[in-house]
Amino acid sequence: QVQIVESGGGWVQPGGSLRLSCVASGNIFGIFTMGWYRQAPGKSRELVARITRSSRTTYADPVKGRFTISRDNAKNTMYLQMNSLKPEDTAVYYCHLESTEYWGQGTQVTVSS
Repeated sequence: QVQIVESGGGWVQPGGSLRLSCVASGNIFGIFTMGWYRQAPGKSRELVARITRSSRTTYADPVKGRFTISRDNAKNTMYLQMNSLKPEDTAVYYCHLESTEYWGQGTQVTVSS
C-alpha cells in the first residue's frame, strides 16, 4: 500500500513564498511521473505542475515562472517551490502518482493580506 503525505502549506501574504513537500512510502516512487494538483473552493481540481522520473517538467500557464517542481528519488520526495504567490493561488494542493489511484490528503495554501 502506497501512502502519500504532503506538508508545507499555510498562510502567506501576496508576494510571499512557500515550499511544499510530498513524501511517498514504498519503493515505487522513482518509476512514476509525479504531479502537483490544486483545488480551490467551488472549482475543479487542476494540474499545477508535473515531473517525470527523469525530471522533465511541465507547468500550468498560471504558475509558469513562479513555481518550480523538483524531486529527489533517493528520498521518495517531491517538492513545489512557490514564489510570488497570488490570492488566486489559494487552494488545497495535492500530490499524485500519475497513472495510479494514489493521492495525498492535501495541504492548504492560503494567500491573503
